Amino acid sequence: MDSNTAYKFVSEGNLMSGMRGAFTPDVALETTATLMNAGIKVFELTMNSAQPIAAMQAVKKEYGDDACVGMGTVLDVETAKSVLDAGADFVVSPAFQPAVVEVVLAADVLMAPGVITPSEAVAAWSMGVKLLKLFPVGALGIDYFNAIFGPLRHMNFMCNGAMTADNAPQFIKAGAAACGMAGWLTGNGTMSQTTIQSRARLLRESIRATNDKTRLV
Repeated sequence: MDSNTAYKFVSEGNLMSGMRGAFTPDVALETTATLMNAGIKVFELTMNSAQPIAAMQAVKKEYGDDACVGMGTVLDVETAKSVLDAGADFVVSPAFQPAVVEVVLAADVLMAPGVITPSEAVAAWSMGVKLLKLFPVGALGIDYFNAIFGPLRHMNFMCNGAMTADNAPQFIKAGAAACGMAGWLTGNGTMSQTTIQSRARLLRESIRATNDKTRLV
C-alpha cells in the first residue's frame, strides 16, 4: 500500500486503532474483527508488544486491501527496515528521527513521526511527511492543539496520547486529520471484546456526529 492510499484510510476514518501489550496474532485478529465490525479499519500494532510483526502480518493477510495495517513504536532505522520488509502499510513513532523518516519515505510508505513543538512539526513536514503524530497532546488538552494548529493549518495532524470518546471528537472538530486510540479503546490485550465493541461504536458515533455538525456549519 503506497503512502497516499494509507493516508486516505487514516483521514477518511479519522481513527487509528493502536494495540499495545499482549496482542499475539490470535488476540490481534479477534480485536481487529471487532473493530472492523464497528467501522474502524486502520490498525497500528506496536513493537513493544507480544509478537508484533507476526500479529501485523496475520491481520494484513486476513483483510488485504480492506484495512490499513502498520507498525508503531518504531524507534530506529534497523526496526524501520524490518517492519517495511514485513509489509507495514505505515510506520509510526513517538519521536521525530530524521533517519527513520528518510528510510520510510524512500519506500513510499506513510510515516507519522511524533512531534509536540512547532519546530519539530515544521522540520518533519519539510522532509515530505504527510501525517504528523502530535504526541502526547491528549494529556496537554485541546487548547494546546488549537495553539499549535493555528499557524500550521497546512499540516495534517494525528492527535495521540490519553484519547477517549470524550476528547477525540473535540480534536477532530478542531481540525485534526485523525486521532490515535490505544489504551482506552483496546486495552492491553486482556480487555473483553464486548467492552472493545461498545467503546468502538461509541467512538465512531461521536466522531460521525461531530463531522455531520461540522459540515452543517
